This record gives sequence, C-alpha cells and structure tokens, in this order.
Amino acid sequence: MYGLFLIGLILTVFAISNQPSKEELAKQQKEKAKQEALAVKKDADEDKKTDSAKPETTVQKKHVNPLYVSKGELIRLENEKIIVDFSTKGGKVAAVYLKEFETYKNYAENKGKKIPLKLFEDGDASNELSFPMDGKKFKTGNLGFEVKRKTKSSITFTLSPEEGQTIEYVYRLKKDAYDLDYYINIKGLDKKVVAQNIQLDWKTSFRKTERLFKSQRMVSTVCFYNNTKGIDYLSETTSDDEKAEDKIDWVAFKQSYFSSILTPEKGFGKSGSEMKIRAFREGDKKYWSHIKDYSASLNLDISNAGNSSTKLNWYFGPNDYQVLKSYDKHYDDILNFGWGLFRWINLYAVQPIFNLFTNSGMGLGIAILMLTLVLKLILMPIQWKMYVSSAKMRILKPEIDELNKKFPNKEDAMKKQVEMMSLYRESGASPLAGCIPMLIQMPILLAVFRFFPAAFELRQKSFVWAEDLSSYDSIWNFGVNIWPYGDHMSLFTLLMAATTLVYTYLNSGNVQQPQQEGMPNMKVIMYIFPIMMIFIFNDYSAGLSYYYFISTLISILMMVAIKQFFVDEDKLKEKMAARKMEKSTTVKKKSKFQERLEQMQKLQQEQKNAKKK
Repeated sequence: MYGLFLIGLILTVFAISNQPSKEELAKQQKEKAKQEALAVKKDADEDKKTDSAKPETTVQKKHVNPLYVSKGELIRLENEKIIVDFSTKGGKVAAVYLKEFETYKNYAENKGKKIPLKLFEDGDASNELSFPMDGKKFKTGNLGFEVKRKTKSSITFTLSPEEGQTIEYVYRLKKDAYDLDYYINIKGLDKKVVAQNIQLDWKTSFRKTERLFKSQRMVSTVCFYNNTKGIDYLSETTSDDEKAEDKIDWVAFKQSYFSSILTPEKGFGKSGSEMKIRAFREGDKKYWSHIKDYSASLNLDISNAGNSSTKLNWYFGPNDYQVLKSYDKHYDDILNFGWGLFRWINLYAVQPIFNLFTNSGMGLGIAILMLTLVLKLILMPIQWKMYVSSAKMRILKPEIDELNKKFPNKEDAMKKQVEMMSLYRESGASPLAGCIPMLIQMPILLAVFRFFPAAFELRQKSFVWAEDLSSYDSIWNFGVNIWPYGDHMSLFTLLMAATTLVYTYLNSGNVQQPQQEGMPNMKVIMYIFPIMMIFIFNDYSAGLSYYYFISTLISILMMVAIKQFFVDEDKLKEKMAARKMEKSTTVKKKSKFQERLEQMQKLQQEQKNAKKK
C-alpha cells in the first residue's frame, strides 16, 4: 500500500511538472522582379536519377542585381504524402501541408472531406543563407530568386548577388515520402566571402493543429543530434537557446505530433551554430494561432566558396515511431518516451507489443485493452506475491496491535522493534514484501505515463465516447473554466479515480496507523490521492486515463480471484502458526540485524539509567 502511495506521489509530480501577420525583413526598394516562366519539362530520366536535381551549366545571361521583394510568387510541388509551396522571395520553402492528416478542428467538424493539415504557411517560415560580404551582413531571405528549372518533382531557384556570383537552391520531392532533398550550390563567392562563415538560417512558427493548445506547446522544442553525445534539446516549457558545442548531425523543430527535421549530408559545423526556441506570451499576435517560434543558425561547413555543393534532406511529417525509425538516423529519439529505464521499457517492451496489436487491424481501444492484459499477465507473479504478503500482514495485525499497546512510549521503540522483527521472522511475514513487488512494477507504470501521450497512433482515433484518444474525453462541456477542475468533465478520469478508490479501500486494512504524535494519518492520505486524480488527469490523454482505469480494474479482479480461488487465508493462518511454533521451539542463531538491534536497545537502556543517576 505504501508502494501505491509512492507511485501516486510520483505520478502527481510528473503531471504537475505543464491572426498572424507576414513578417517584413527589409525595406522595399523596387518593384517585384520579373520571373522567368518556364514550361514544365516531362523528363522521366531526370526524375529517376538522384543527382539529376543538380543544375547543369547555365546559359550566361546579362547580370541583374538582386531585388528586394515584399511578396514572392508561390510555386507548388506535391507527392502522395505532402504538398510544398515554394516562394520566389528568398527561394524558400514557404508552406507545407500533410495530405494524410488534418487538424483537430477539421476532424471534429467531420465535413466528410479530409483537408490537408497545414504545418505552416507563407510568412511562417524561412530558410536563407547569411554571411559577411563587403563589410555588411548579406542575407538572401528578402531577395527575388529566378525559377531556372521546374519539373513534376523538382524546382531550381537561382540568384546572382554580383557579376560572376551564383547561389542556387534545388528542391526535389521523393516519391511517396515525407522528405525532400535540398541542394545549395554556390559559385564565385570566394573573392569576397570566407567559406567557413556561410550560415543557413532556418526559422519556423508551427500552426496550432491539436485540441488542447497547452499540451501541444508543453512538448514543443528544438532537438539536435550528435553521433557521439546523442540527442539534446532546448527547454520545452520556456524560451531557451544554446550554442553548438560539437558538430551537429541534424536539427529538428518538434511539436507534439509533427516535426520538421533538417539533415546535412556531412553535418553542420560547430562554429556559429546556434538553436533558439521562443514561447509566446499572452497578448502576442501569434499567441492563439501558433505554437512557438523555432530558429536555428547553422554552419554549412563549406570549404570552398568558389565552387561548392551542399546536400541536405528535409523531413516534414508525423512523430510516428515506425516512420521515424525507418530513416535509420535516430530521428525516433525526439519522441518523449521518458529517460533511462522508462524509455527502454517503452522502446523494447510497450511499443513492440502495442504495434503487434495495432498492426493486426484491431481498434485502438481494444489494442490498449490487450496491451494492458499482456502487461498484467507479465506482472501476475508480482501481484501474487503482493497479495500473499498483504494476507500475512492482515493475519498478524492483531498481534502487531498488541505490541503497540505493550510499548506505547517512545523510549520503548527499540524493544517494540526487536519483538516485531522476531514476530515477522517466526511467522514468515515481512512488511517490505508488499512494497518491493510494487516498486518492481513501478517503472512500467511510469513508462506508460510517458508512452501514451507520445504515441502518434492514438491521434484522432475514437473509442466509445472518446472522439480522440490522444486528447481528453469529455461527456460534459461546461462552457466556462472552473478552477482547478477545467471546462469539461472527463469520464475516463472519473472511472480511473473510482477504481483507484476501490483498490485503496480493499487494501486499507493493511495500512498501519502511525504511533508517533504529529505523523500524518496514512489512510487519509491514501483516500486523498484518488480525489486528486480527478483534477490532475482531467486534461490528460483519454488513452492514458483509459489504460490506468483498465489496469486498476484488472488488479482489483485479480485480487478478488486470488482471494477466492487461489489463497485460503485460514490455511495460510494455520501454516504461519505452525511455522511460529516450530521457530519458537528451535534454537536458532540470531541474525546480525537482530543482534545490532539488541545492542542498540542495551545501549539505549544504559544511557537511560545513567541519566537517572
């Protein structure tokens, strides 16, 4: 029972610890540059070759100084999974839509037609080169790029800062994939630019996509990976920034269920690389529409500004474990499955079992039920040990109460402890026998606490009255926020709290009342926790509340079954009495622990007698 309270305390700590305008980056100097309209080329060989996206030698043209533009022309490419809008302003990725998914708002309205989910739109994101040139900071973000080539799956932008200088961006979509290849080709900059100073500045403000904005923001941050040190990330709760201490293999702008991951072929250099995350404050113009502002200034690690080509890969997609794992670049490390032991349990036990059921085609609610049953069967021996231990403690309770009456004073605490240890040893019972099994299964309980909120499979999957297992279930929307409860009533949370209350009641007989004055009443504390759960878990994932409800209900049924059909307490009582009789008539060497207790008792008595003199 103390183990249950400890778990409750830890879960409580875990739970407690959670119209946009287009940005003008420079003054307008001239009218929008004329863009060269190119016919779409049906070049099948070009689409099949990976390196075909690299531009061929261009025809020499009369040089035109790059112009600052206020708004670029949007050009769209798409494959089976994503839609990408590119802008001639900065030659950037301006907007990304995911065809297979939709926002919670569109999902709840259930219009019958899936509207592609908008990760960000024109004005929310930019990718530009930045470097010192002629004593000034040169940036490409507001300059007008020309469209040099466009095919069904690729587009090439070009910019000439000065005569003989060329900056080229080549974007190439892959077939039936969430990622695109991104080439940055530079020529003729070596006379005025130091190659090592060329940075790629990447910024994004993700749009709101989920039901509960607070939860979506709570797990959104910038993650970055180094093959030697592994995953690292900025704060998820506040604004934060960090400079690179090593070479970076990839950078991810992560939110709750979707991410954008930029991976260079040879890694980003350490010098000048920095990542930032900015949380919005109430009153900010983006507060109700965007999650956070993400930004990264990344050293492209170029050695030759006269002629270089940098290849990157850009992922725009779901935080789905199986999808991220398929890239074999440790992308799945961005998933918040907990740390250390908890993460290992989720990755190598919970996730594989859960995938086994979800891949079989069964509904998510049934899959969670089956996962719960499997985990409970694995923990069945522990549950058995816990029940037998609690039964023994119930049998000994009258004798323990007698010892408490026999030694009511603090001065006799050591004597009482010696006799209790003797009682436990002779009867074969132990007060720790029930706590240790509970502590063994605690990592699984806490691992699952992290697993379900991060499981992409639950997103927009309904079960009984819950329309979205990744969000809270509501059977009554109040229309007003009632502190500290919220603006709705979650039925799965109420069921979870109710089963926890029943489980607490069934085990309350094993809880010993504290004998010292001022110590809290453990029974009262045990009953307070289920009530607290109603307030703490009301906003949590319905899948998580449903799991804990089913798990506790199964524990109750197992306890009843063990009591009725497997453990006869009368026979156990007789067996304990026989053991006690045998131990009392057998001379046995005292344990070292008991000898120390008796020595401490003797020393305590001597000190007491000395004070009287």
